[in-house]
Amino acid sequence: MTRLFNDPARFADEMIEGFVAANGRWVRRVHGGVARATTSAPGTVALVVGGGSGHYPAFGGLVGHGVAAGAAMGNLFASPSAQQVAAVARASHHGGGVLLSYGNYAGDVLNFDAAQRALEAEGIPVRTVRVTDDVASAGVDERHRRRGIAGDLCVFKTAGAAAEQGRSLDEVAAVAERANERTRSFGVAFSGCSLPGADEPLFTVPEGRMAVGMGIHGERGIDETDVPSADELAELLVGRLLAEVPDGVEVAGAHVVPILNGLGSVKYEELFVVFRRVQQLLEAAGTVVVEPEVGELVTSFDMAGVSLTLFWSDAELEELWAAPADTPAYRKGAAVPAGRVDAATLAADAATAIPPASEESQEAARRVAEALAAARATIDEHVDELGRIDAVAGDGDHGIGMQRGVHAAGAAVADALARGAGAGTLLAVAGDAWSDRAGGTSGALWGAALTALGRAVGDEERPAAVTVARGVHAAAEAILAFGATVGDKTMVDALVPFDATLTARVEAGDDLAAAWATATAAAREAADATADLLPRMGRARTHAEHAVGTPDAGAVSFALVAAAVLATLAVPA
Repeated sequence: MTRLFNDPARFADEMIEGFVAANGRWVRRVHGGVARATTSAPGTVALVVGGGSGHYPAFGGLVGHGVAAGAAMGNLFASPSAQQVAAVARASHHGGGVLLSYGNYAGDVLNFDAAQRALEAEGIPVRTVRVTDDVASAGVDERHRRRGIAGDLCVFKTAGAAAEQGRSLDEVAAVAERANERTRSFGVAFSGCSLPGADEPLFTVPEGRMAVGMGIHGERGIDETDVPSADELAELLVGRLLAEVPDGVEVAGAHVVPILNGLGSVKYEELFVVFRRVQQLLEAAGTVVVEPEVGELVTSFDMAGVSLTLFWSDAELEELWAAPADTPAYRKGAAVPAGRVDAATLAADAATAIPPASEESQEAARRVAEALAAARATIDEHVDELGRIDAVAGDGDHGIGMQRGVHAAGAAVADALARGAGAGTLLAVAGDAWSDRAGGTSGALWGAALTALGRAVGDEERPAAVTVARGVHAAAEAILAFGATVGDKTMVDALVPFDATLTARVEAGDDLAAAWATATAAAREAADATADLLPRMGRARTHAEHAVGTPDAGAVSFALVAAAVLATLAVPA
């Protein structure tokens, strides 16, 4: 259980503030996370890593010489937004391009990919390497769908060392790819983790039992067994990983870096007892153990669990693994002196420019603000229930993510409204703030949807029903572009029938309030029907059977927001 916090919604921000205050020798605060406080050689590649908070030392603790140039740090167990990733990358870039690397989770993929597009549009060369080391999350034939867990460290460390050597962006990316291909991890847990303010852990394990193959965000294990002895656990972990070695690796004589990782509540002394047997088993198999690591490297808040990573190094990767590193949480070899970053390089955030708008559009903008206020109220009312639904097969953060997003949108809208924004600009400002603050998959989706709706509405006229319907369809298309389809058990299952019904009723002559009411009923019915579906995307996919009988949190929250907006449409202007 998490005991020390103030406002749970502010926990990640306050944690980052304290982390920077305690580690100013290595890091400085930038929008979206942290960047090095020390200078880097001009023209070298900047490795930018990141993901949700709650995994310390990943990700901010790995920023420094020999590893990362910057870390985008999202909210607890939620990916950083595209804006955050791009901002950290800009602050970290020093002329050699940017390598983005992170664990392979749906929200991270959406947001890091969007950041890459934005950076490339600015002329910054970018490559991406996703870490896919968790053997429990997908089969050998679907390695590209696997999660990234403690194997992050192998990829980040070797890529960071290659960058320090002055290698090109393509060369550093190739090192990261090869490190990822040669890394496998597997984990167990004895209890789940609890987020600040939560009454219950994200998952529970019966007394005397152990979850096998769980993820680092509270995702349930793929199996359960009695708690073994330390030696028996070592045999389970090593046996599972020796059963799947990378292509081209012969176990006998192979050099391997073992990483025994504590997930939050397992003590170092316990880890050493387990590692004693891990080492024996690896040597008995004929491997050459190289520079092992034992400790907390990629955690899951306060989860009681352990993971084992085997990094099958070759001569080049072994040299990079052994190269010096100096970060807040990970140090190797002799520290390399470096100068401090000039304070003048810290760029101040600029206020968003507000283009001119007609009086009719400004009046419509006030109605948009009312609709967002209603959405904020309904999300606040249902935040705990949305989290409970999401925790059935996911990580339980959907409610708080929606809450962060809608509150950020409301604050941004109030400022833009006071500066004369029209309806289209107001929606775009709301979308940008929602995406930036919420992070995660839902943040990316709602940000894209509101931005697309704003483009359709514009700032010239009071939007008619047909314009709103056209904008909703554009929003739906923007979300569908992320890859989900009807039947995947996502927000799309409620959005698509809402879009189709709204368009049909407007074309039939209904006014906006009447059409919206019918569409909202269709969305609610479709959201309820997702209880019968198996999830086919995101973290819930790995534990699809647990989700049957419970509706999708994203579909439910969409239906709730649609109903809240309806209440404002029924009020005369």
